[in-house]
Amino acid sequence: MNTNRLCGPLTRRAFLKAAGAAGAAAALAGCAGAPASSGPAGQPPQNAATPAPAAVPPGEPYRGMWISYLEWQTVDFSSAEAFTAAVAAMLDNCAALGLNTVIAQVRPFGDALYRSSLYPWSHLCTGEQGVDPGFDPLDILLGEAHSRGLSLEAWVNPYRLRLNKKMPAALAAENLCYTHPEWVAEVGDGLYLNPAEPDAAAYVVEGVRELVEHYAVDGVHFDDYFYPTTDESIDAAQFAQSGQSDRSAWRRANVTALVRAVYGAVKAADPTLRFGISPQGNPDNNYSQQYSDVNAWLRAEGGPCLDYVCPQVYWGYHYTLKSGSTRFAFENIVPEWLALPRAEGVALYFGLGAWRIGDGDGGQNEDSQTQWNTGENLAAMIADLNGQGADGYVLYRYGSLYGSAYPDLAAAECAAVAAVNGR
Repeated sequence: MNTNRLCGPLTRRAFLKAAGAAGAAAALAGCAGAPASSGPAGQPPQNAATPAPAAVPPGEPYRGMWISYLEWQTVDFSSAEAFTAAVAAMLDNCAALGLNTVIAQVRPFGDALYRSSLYPWSHLCTGEQGVDPGFDPLDILLGEAHSRGLSLEAWVNPYRLRLNKKMPAALAAENLCYTHPEWVAEVGDGLYLNPAEPDAAAYVVEGVRELVEHYAVDGVHFDDYFYPTTDESIDAAQFAQSGQSDRSAWRRANVTALVRAVYGAVKAADPTLRFGISPQGNPDNNYSQQYSDVNAWLRAEGGPCLDYVCPQVYWGYHYTLKSGSTRFAFENIVPEWLALPRAEGVALYFGLGAWRIGDGDGGQNEDSQTQWNTGENLAAMIADLNGQGADGYVLYRYGSLYGSAYPDLAAAECAAVAAVNGR
């Protein structure tokens, strides 16, 4: 192997895909000026260089699937072999639908489904947070996805450390709630990094940097967890010290600063990597309740800070509120999002609610449930998105299509989605 060539025009991602972790470490160790080691034990140092082709070819619609911690709860982590068999079956199903991207949750609760020097192992791997499963789930995921031609983005929840008293039931001593309690806000039974703490934000950025420098991920993905509450008490001290007068604007600035810093870390590792966010489908909630200025991100106001936005549009056709408003009906909210100004190069995808199959979306309209019993609602939405010029979609979530309480309906939806994708 010509290690000098590896130090030349080859991106971090392409190099890791080609060489694997052990080969990459050995090859880079021989590069002039390359560090002997970097990051957590067992992870190779990296050497980002010139761009390589994106995992999803330019112009091809983005067709994705979310795999969340809820899926990981049902997967066998007892051995590398068992985990590989489980994810291989999952990814085969994704490929059969005609998808090209999987968004896998790898840091759900201030923990990691990969080897990290910053976060403890996720309890999802062994049942106990902080315990090494003896293999690297993300490394296996990447190998299995890429062997099937699927892009894999690492889904990170930046702030959440605990959802409630049962999830996770116990946190490791290395969890940030113990090592940096001054960064943590308690909201109900949940624990979150306080978006007003600059040091906490910097730690999140370092966590993303660790991911993109040590794994051949094709991108990084944030969901809609930003400010965990509108309660003014969680950041009263920081706001008083800020000298600002508009708390809401200040909170939005805190979130945008994190988003922009993460974007910078991702692009510094490899300009071809993608960074995207999936906010709530209700633009008002994003702005006033979670303090995420999605419109500014779409416009790249103040400079670029993401590659795509994927609002969670989980309502069906004709969706009607108790007030009689149909603003959030699929046929109305999608055009509203598409009409928002976007900077060149910022894509707009739509999250679709596969979890509504069989149960309906809770609207006041007569077909609130029946349209989700047709076996083709998702396919109809995808066809509409294609016709309106959307850049793609992501299905939430894998377990709602494979493992559904309505297996016949889910199977019909899968067949219809595959057909609309040309499979």
